[in-house]
Amino acid sequence: RWELCDVPACAWPSCYYEADGADYRGYARRTKSGLTCQYWTSQSPHTHTRTAENYPSAGLGDHNYCRNPDGEPAPWCYTTDAHTRWELCDVPACA
Repeated sequence: RWELCDVPACAWPSCYYEADGADYRGYARRTKSGLTCQYWTSQSPHTHTRTAENYPSAGLGDHNYCRNPDGEPAPWCYTTDAHTRWELCDVPACA
């Protein structure tokens, strides 16, 4: 005999559990102020060293999703705005 369990749905990956959001693997691609994120594989408009090769466990790749590869307070991204290098993203912590 078997019975279905009442298991709540998991909110991840739309939120993060680690205090700094290093585990976030969701699809947010805009900063808190609404700027579009630059692809992690792109070096324009901002050159950087945050690449999948340099941070292999950080979820970086050929996408522009918010991540936290280097210990910032929350997930962030480089922006496509030439005047704003990077910015934190509006990604919630999981309850």
